[in-house]
Amino acid sequence: MNRVENKNARALTPPMGWNSYDYYNTSADEEDIKANADYMAKHLKKYGWEYVVVDIEWYSKHGHRCNDEFQYIPFEAMEIDEYGRLQPALERFPSSKGGKGFKPLADYIHGLGLKFGIHIMRGIPRIAAHNHMPVLGTKTTADTIAMPDNTCFWNPDMYGVNPAKPASQAYYDSIMRLYAEWGVDFIKCDDICRMDRQTAEEEIKMLARAIDKCGRPIVLSLSPGAALIEKAWLYSQNANMWRITDDFWDDWKLLKAMFERCEVWEKHTGPGCWPDCDMLTLGKLGKWHNGERKCNFTEAELKTMMSLWCIFRSPLMLGCKLPGLDKETLKLITNAKILELLRFPEQAHQVLRDDEKAVWINKNKKTVIALFNLADKKNRVSVPLEDAGITAKVTEGTELWTGETVKIARKILAVDIEPHGAAVVEL
Repeated sequence: MNRVENKNARALTPPMGWNSYDYYNTSADEEDIKANADYMAKHLKKYGWEYVVVDIEWYSKHGHRCNDEFQYIPFEAMEIDEYGRLQPALERFPSSKGGKGFKPLADYIHGLGLKFGIHIMRGIPRIAAHNHMPVLGTKTTADTIAMPDNTCFWNPDMYGVNPAKPASQAYYDSIMRLYAEWGVDFIKCDDICRMDRQTAEEEIKMLARAIDKCGRPIVLSLSPGAALIEKAWLYSQNANMWRITDDFWDDWKLLKAMFERCEVWEKHTGPGCWPDCDMLTLGKLGKWHNGERKCNFTEAELKTMMSLWCIFRSPLMLGCKLPGLDKETLKLITNAKILELLRFPEQAHQVLRDDEKAVWINKNKKTVIALFNLADKKNRVSVPLEDAGITAKVTEGTELWTGETVKIARKILAVDIEPHGAAVVEL
């Protein structure tokens, strides 16, 4: 098996899981992560949900106390080892005491039959460069590979590294070996996907090489978007998933815009290569920002989001608080027929889109057509079966959200759909 085949084998189908960012931001602690993992193991695992991902600044000593003033504190104090490798903040992750890192938490999550992931930022910690900390396995120090003019414009924690210096690869190798020792199964690397800085492309390659050498099959996710379509080959050769949008939130304008984004990327999905529509905004969100709130999407919009993500075959990452999840949302994310679309072997295609409607199709053993009403009023969305490439005589189908039979007359599939809603019909 060559390197890319080995990479692809880590994510043969789109990864499904939960990420702490949308609810906790920088404030997630060990008990929060365990509580959400416990819920996933009990209620979601059997439907394919398996990754539990600790998002940004798990190494921050004080950031979680200052969310009202700063999202990311400039020059924040960090937990870090002698080789410039970030460690979990002891106050929030007490099981990491004694240099154990995330291994005890990863072991707990693995014990539930789930997989463990973490968020990282591109590059090397500024504090490692400022303190001239050694790079493990080399005779050089962090300041010799750090690029002070190559920083993330929205998070102050890191410097980019100089790809021309062999010690830069050594640094990435050292953190991936550490994460493999911890038992990490998933890495979300930020400030890298849309290549805001000049070294991002080479740093993607360095990350991929480091994972290949670390001895553990770690899935690599790249953020933030929008990913560059002209770099599709680069992403597919080095990563398992990459964001095709900036941060996605519960705003109809953002959801409607996703149809065009998915159209651009529809031919680039496949085993180990998953364009990512970003996290599913549903349930309760935003504890860190003006207090907990309920998702703003209507029930119809939530069905549209789930239907598009699944037929397009985007990775699915829940962004809500799982404990106490309401029954309607739980039902939405455990519809086995809808989730099965993620495992279809063929690429889906958008066959129709204008300002008021969109239609997607995926042909597997059975053909599934997703119809979307993008209008602000109730609408009849229809598509001639011939336009969807279907020439056989078909007289009815099953709507996968409701289980109801849909009659097909004169070779035209037509469904009345509420504003911003969706119907998914299996023929």
